[in-house]
Amino acid sequence: MSESFYTQRSGCLMRLILLSIAVIVGAWLLPGIEVDSVWAVLLTAVVISLLNNLLRPVLIVITLPVTALTLGLFLFVINAIIILLASGIVSGFHVDSFGSALLFSLVLTAVNYLLEWPNRYLNRKNMPEQPQQQAPQDDTDDEGFTPYEEIKD
Repeated sequence: MSESFYTQRSGCLMRLILLSIAVIVGAWLLPGIEVDSVWAVLLTAVVISLLNNLLRPVLIVITLPVTALTLGLFLFVINAIIILLASGIVSGFHVDSFGSALLFSLVLTAVNYLLEWPNRYLNRKNMPEQPQQQAPQDDTDDEGFTPYEEIKD
């Protein structure tokens, strides 16, 4: 069985590369996002990844009622907050406004989805087919009685 490149040892590196590509695409598409160098792109990917792993779960728990009321759309606001925090941490990564961060989070989500799609397709294609469960021939319980057997005194 073939393993996903996310579950192999190089999985963290592959996720960072995909996130770096997404940061480059987002900075290229959106006018309010600027990245100064390749090192700033890589550092931005590392910081966003760390903030997503450490801070995002806490923010989700804190804002759970709002997230439930908006049917999960508030998660984009949480992503925008994380992007703004990354912009404050990484000196070569600049985000003009909250709106730019929100659009950037949408672009990151879309680009990551598109870049991960071949891996999902390959994993589904390489998955072994699971046999269908068949009903047992003799339907008995632990004591040896069939479900409709009458107990006599």
